[in-house]
Amino acid sequence: MPDLYYPLTKMNFIVSIGEGDMAAFNEVTGIDASVDVIEFRQGNSHSLAPVKIQGLVKHGNITLKMGYVRNQAFKDWIIDCVSEHRKTATPRKQVSIELIDISEGSPESVESTPSADGVVWVLSNAWVTKYNGADLNASTSEVAIESVELAYEELTIPN
Repeated sequence: MPDLYYPLTKMNFIVSIGEGDMAAFNEVTGIDASVDVIEFRQGNSHSLAPVKIQGLVKHGNITLKMGYVRNQAFKDWIIDCVSEHRKTATPRKQVSIELIDISEGSPESVESTPSADGVVWVLSNAWVTKYNGADLNASTSEVAIESVELAYEELTIPN
């Protein structure tokens, strides 16, 4: 009887930013890629339908939502990206989003680098384009949720 493989759940994931700096998030949305369609028709074509060719590849921004964290390296990167007074050019980093296979062990045993055989999306040259602070309300007991929006140039899609 062959081995059964269950699909990975989307509730266990790790986000690594830059050189092994990890931050905990409760939601990642917006991983996508699209290709522009260019239509053209030569004047001497016998067909009245245009020819379609591939254009530029575009990526939407990714939103990361998290409970308020005190990871100083991550907070410094956010501040460097969205501050009105930048010290240098906007610092770009590589961001890896990895699904964790909970059948392989506990999330606490996962190393800080993405696994070679895991499901990992890699965002190249990412930077923070938007920061949203937590909504504050003294009459609720909810977790304070912050969010950041990342733009990036290239997306490596897992097998």
